[in-house]
Amino acid sequence: MQPLEIIGRKRDGLEHSPEEIRQLLSGYLEGSIPDYQLAAWLMAVCIRDMTRSETLALTQAMVASGESLDLSSIPGVKVDKHSTGGVGDKVTLISGPLAAACGVPVPKLSGRALAHTGGTLDKLESVPGLSVDLEPEQFLAQVRRIGLAVAAQSPRLVPADKALYTLRDVTATVPSLPLIASSVMSKKLAAGADAIVLDVKFGRGAFMPDVQSAAALAEEMVWLGEAAGRRVVALVTDMNNPLGRAVGNALEVQEALDALQGKGDEELLQVCVSVAREMCRLAGVEADPAAALRDGSGLERFRRLLAAQGGRLEEGLPVAACRLPLPAPTEGYVAAIDALQIGLACLQLGAGRQQKTDAIDPGAGILIEASVGHHVRAGEPLATVHARSEELIREVAPRLESAWRLVSHEVTRPRHVLARVDREGIVHHAAQAGQQFFTRPPKSGRSGTTGQQGPRPEAWLRRLSGARPS
Repeated sequence: MQPLEIIGRKRDGLEHSPEEIRQLLSGYLEGSIPDYQLAAWLMAVCIRDMTRSETLALTQAMVASGESLDLSSIPGVKVDKHSTGGVGDKVTLISGPLAAACGVPVPKLSGRALAHTGGTLDKLESVPGLSVDLEPEQFLAQVRRIGLAVAAQSPRLVPADKALYTLRDVTATVPSLPLIASSVMSKKLAAGADAIVLDVKFGRGAFMPDVQSAAALAEEMVWLGEAAGRRVVALVTDMNNPLGRAVGNALEVQEALDALQGKGDEELLQVCVSVAREMCRLAGVEADPAAALRDGSGLERFRRLLAAQGGRLEEGLPVAACRLPLPAPTEGYVAAIDALQIGLACLQLGAGRQQKTDAIDPGAGILIEASVGHHVRAGEPLATVHARSEELIREVAPRLESAWRLVSHEVTRPRHVLARVDREGIVHHAAQAGQQFFTRPPKSGRSGTTGQQGPRPEAWLRRLSGARPS
């Protein structure tokens, strides 16, 4: 079939065959199909949507565009973990070692900072000497030896994803549920794990604005993974407030070390243990990650990970040249901390990249002194800001001051893990004010022909800006 015919079929709301999708993708990668034709098809997908059969075919075609990791030399059920990104999200640094300490092999390919969200690789690289660029055999050998490795993804894995995302980014075709889900899951499938735990975040500091949109994306990704022969579970977690107390790179590594000694923020420990438990469950391991937290074996596994990848933790983590408190303007209880504003402030301080060529300041960031629910008096610190100069801190101060919302009454911290999604459907664990919840809803109509599908959450789709492994 000619490319124009394939594009026209999607324009008219018809369903593609797997062969049509493979032809379109391979033709684009080979150069026989130009940018403008694939861009037209991407826009048609955004408008007409894709059935789940089409999305699976696209995901599989993207996996086939490059190499895949062969993890068969590692005994046991290998479990990967992926987060859609958030502010203060150091869950991989804690849940991975906890699961590994329980006997779960954890081969983890991660990503770098994206927009206002941090990157696991950037955090690990704040440890002196540590390398995230591992050759495949080195990566496999480390998992066999200590049960855990966290490395950068090879450009040879799923090159189609990078090519498609580059085009989507400049043609206003990023916000599409099937395109986002296939982008994430193609990388996860190519990474070779037997099972995958997804941490799908929503709220001010995430790419999905509410729990319903995050659950929709989670359900789509779980279905794709299961249809491709992997066991997949997703947790839908709240990212309206920063996760934990530290936001930055070295600051988050230190918080991970503290958390693995049982000294972490309660909300952070809740989500990390929840993720690690799901990893154990998928691997068929009965050990409890909470026990690995109590007995120090999770901390020991994290230290072994850092040392195995060249990290010299004994030299100390980078420390910012300037550290100043952010005083509370009035007395009150902390009702909320705007995660987006905290993430943008950290970006301005140098903890992230505003351009791809920017160098990251590993010591920059924010240490939250007054978390949600805490009572502060006027003048007491809401946070300590870490930066290379006082001038930078003064620049971000107005943004940070607007991030804290203080009220006169006591505040209860909200539940962090709000839903669990598996191949049976969605279970909502808790509700937030003004939101509707239900248990294991009927499947949406995405398995039928285009045009017969359930309603799509247009508002959240407009806000998405892609996904990367983290």
